[in-house]
Amino acid sequence: MTPDRLRQYLEFYRDLGVGDLYRREARVAAAAPEPPPPPVRIEVELPPMAPTAETLLQILEDIGDCQRCRLHEGRNKLVFGVGNERSPLVFVGEGPGADEDEQGIPFVGRAGQLLTQMIENTARKEGMPLRREDVYICNVVKCRPPQNRTPEPDEMEICGQFLYRQLSTIRPKAICALGGTAARAVTGHKEGVTKMRGRWFQWRDIPVLVTYHPSYLLRPYNQTAKREAWEDLKKVLHFVYD
Repeated sequence: MTPDRLRQYLEFYRDLGVGDLYRREARVAAAAPEPPPPPVRIEVELPPMAPTAETLLQILEDIGDCQRCRLHEGRNKLVFGVGNERSPLVFVGEGPGADEDEQGIPFVGRAGQLLTQMIENTARKEGMPLRREDVYICNVVKCRPPQNRTPEPDEMEICGQFLYRQLSTIRPKAICALGGTAARAVTGHKEGVTKMRGRWFQWRDIPVLVTYHPSYLLRPYNQTAKREAWEDLKKVLHFVYD
């Protein structure tokens, strides 16, 4: 196993909260007394990269009535994800807003309505029979931050393990990160969204395209950003469905 591959495994299981791995010493045949014994070969035992046969329902059951971070204190409903669990395209946002917290479904408020229009209208214009329910949509954090503030790093770290398990279970062809928080959480890059949008990154070995969050596009002075976001969406749709 190469050092890069080993590092990918270790980073993956660190994200899932696995802190300990064990090693096995290969058996060495008895040697004659005169020469020194051959070096012991060390093998690192690693489980598969993705949890075996894990389903989204099992992940949701594992979350349960989550109280792992402070965000649960003001939560009404936990917002896990919605859509086609076998979708080749997953949209990842930042976190639930007031409407999402009330209904338990991601992207159902004004920003969600805009996202739905963007997906369906762009697909129709590009000749693709695609609707919102054909893709999968989720967020980095599953509980609404107070006053819709940006999630804190520790909140994203705790909740991020479930996002990573969702992505590992679905194994989409591509991920579309909506906004800077989602982009940084999924790609690990620290640049602002204006520098990242329209560019391809990777989560594990899955391509990630970054674009603006729909809530940003609702602001009246962001006309240029709206055009850019539509172009980004065309790019990711053609990559996935062509």
